[in-house]
Amino acid sequence: MRNETSRSAGHVALFRALETARGHDRVVDDPYAHRFLTGSHRMVAGLARVPAIGRRIERYLDRRWPAGPRASAVARTRLIDDLTVEALSRGARQVVLLGAGYDSRAYRLPGIDRAQVFEVDRPATQATKQRLVRGAVHPSRRGHVHFVPVDLITGDLAAELRRAGFAALEPTVIVWEGVTNYLTAGAVDATMRLVAASTASGSSLIFTYVDRAALDGAFAGVDAWHAVVRDSGEPWTFGLAPAQLPAYVAARDMRLALDLSARDAADRYLSPLGRHEPAAEFYRIAQAEIL
Repeated sequence: MRNETSRSAGHVALFRALETARGHDRVVDDPYAHRFLTGSHRMVAGLARVPAIGRRIERYLDRRWPAGPRASAVARTRLIDDLTVEALSRGARQVVLLGAGYDSRAYRLPGIDRAQVFEVDRPATQATKQRLVRGAVHPSRRGHVHFVPVDLITGDLAAELRRAGFAALEPTVIVWEGVTNYLTAGAVDATMRLVAASTASGSSLIFTYVDRAALDGAFAGVDAWHAVVRDSGEPWTFGLAPAQLPAYVAARDMRLALDLSARDAADRYLSPLGRHEPAAEFYRIAQAEIL
């Protein structure tokens, strides 16, 4: 799958498009998500604009995958949005989106246009993303965005970031959403160490990970979720034990500031709206501060 566009990126964009179509009780408003979709995903997103059909689609997805990938993706996106905006308000001048997929934060978050944004992804996925962006985003709204085509397992991230204009030791927020569970332990370690060495003290790394126990099927519903990504050629290959995460990031010159499950995030954002939808305990969102 290294030379193909990520299918997981398409699934997550669909979930954001479905959420956006909800209207008054949505927790993510992503006007670009549906523009990044093709084929059946775009058709489904279009149908979801009819509220009754949209709710039916959501219920179908939640029954098919009871561990809750849809609500998990929506809740984690909203949490990461809020954490990124907070980091920008504290003075971050650069944003790095590692494994950006069809992430649209560079074009929709308030204030992000005042920062330099570096979108990092595998060349094949990024080529598709750039083509879709040209059709979806006006040129005046993308001058601050720099595309960095590199594979985090086989490529030289540091060299490619420098080539794109990334400034070392500047206040930066790094978003690494939906990626670590597809990498090797060595790639995760090397990327975290590079982030810590290349950014200013106080910079933030916001990342997701799966509980290591999920790789062994230790959570209800996890096998069905993993089967979907595995059948797409993108199996989960890496996880971390939440109890060991503080020491793990400390060994890489960072301090753990936050570690929540997607279920926690859903309780924060969805439950107050009366939306009691399945979300995963094993899928987690963490924030580490660079020391």
